[in-house]
Order: sequence, then structure tokens, then C-alpha cells
Amino acid sequence: MHVSRVSVPVSTRSPTGATNAYLVAGDTERLLVDPAARTAELDERVEDGGIDHVAVTHTHSDHVGAVADYARETGAVVWCRRGREREFEKATGVEPDRTFVEGTTIPVGSGVEVLDTPGHARDHVTFVVGDDYLTGDLAVAEGSVVVGAPEGDVRAYLVALRRLHARNPATLYPGHGPEIRDSRATLARLIAHRNAREAKILDAIRAGNETADAVTDAAYDKDISAVRDLARATVVAHIEKLAAERRVRWDPVEERAGPR
Repeated sequence: MHVSRVSVPVSTRSPTGATNAYLVAGDTERLLVDPAARTAELDERVEDGGIDHVAVTHTHSDHVGAVADYARETGAVVWCRRGREREFEKATGVEPDRTFVEGTTIPVGSGVEVLDTPGHARDHVTFVVGDDYLTGDLAVAEGSVVVGAPEGDVRAYLVALRRLHARNPATLYPGHGPEIRDSRATLARLIAHRNAREAKILDAIRAGNETADAVTDAAYDKDISAVRDLARATVVAHIEKLAAERRVRWDPVEERAGPR
């Protein structure tokens, strides 16, 4: 099977200003993953070979914008995460034809395996094409991935990273930015980044910072004014993890934390 990428500009605050749409081609069928929007290049690629299936790694707006258009124009089978049909239809504007769970194989080529990788989003999955992994917003070549409350789950995200690290993929095809050949090193870097951020948040709470805003100010040693909302959401998601592990106290209503 062959994986090809089309970079699609998006208006949301994606890390690169664009989302990667992918075409997975087997001998007779093709799968389109994460069509964020219509572009001339993506239109041409779809028209040239046709598509038989459409799926997304998750239903954030910068990954789903053209799902309905391409499904309507090609008659492709639309897939979504089982149990998330209502959310999928709301996000994409189209009702799914089929659903998948962990281990489902989409019938393209020798099969595209679905792997659950929640954390960045509740419905996030990775599509496995042989030794190549279409990872959506699980990994990026540079920087880090936002895992922010209320939807983000840091514990689930770390589990997903470790699962892929254990599988040692040949190539990661992320939702944003270039493909990743040093998969294990990248996954290890992202795990280390999350652990380091958690340590700073825990230190900030132990130092007496109680509110989510105060912890955010103490946990970041750089100017975050342009992305403060994302940083704060990340801090809250980390505090929720620490509270679930009984390492801190957390009042989700008052959004106040304290050491145990």
C-alpha cells in the first residue's frame, strides 16, 4: 500500500497553519483520511484515483471540514468511531455509514488497522498501514501536542504514546507538519515533555499556587500570552491526572488545587 500526503491550509490555530490529508492506496481501493478542507490539489488527487472510504483520526474542526463534500461527490463509505456517531455527524455534517473500534480493519489493500489513541481528543484513533502509522494529533516532529481540559486526558495520551513506542513504527504520518522517521525518539521526546510539564505543575502546587491561573503562571517559564488559553487548559488536564492519582487535591468547581 502507498501513503501520500496533501497539505491543506486551515484557519484554526493548528501548529503549522495546515492539516495533512492522507490518501492510502491499495491495489483497487483508496482511503482518504482527515480532509480538513477542499483545495485544488486535493480535489485533483481525489478525482484522479477516486476514493472508496473516508475516515478521520478525530473530529476536531481542522480535520473534518471536507468530509461531507468528498463523501457526497464520490459515494465513499464514511467511517467513524463507534459510540461517537452523533458527535461525528455534528462535526462533519454527514451521517457515518460504518463504525470502527480498536482492531477494526478498513478494507483497503491488505487492510488498514484502527488503533485507539485517545488523549488529545476522546475519539482519537491512529490508522496503521503496514509499518506506517497515520497518527493525527498524537505526535509532531517538533514542539508538542495540546492535551487540554475538558476534552484532553493526559493519562490516556501517555498510554497512547507508549503503545506506539512499543510498536516501533517505521514512519509516523502526523496531522500537522512533516513525516517522522525517527518514531521512537520522537515518541520518547513527547513522553519526556509531558513528564517535565507535570513536574513543574506539581512544584507550582506544592509552592502554594492554588488556582488554575496561578499554577499556569508558575509552571511556564516563557511568554505564553498568545496561547494562554491552551496553556491553562493543559495545566488543568495535568492537575486532573495528578488528582486521579491522589497526588494533589483538586476542586473542579472552584478550580483550586492543593498538595496532599
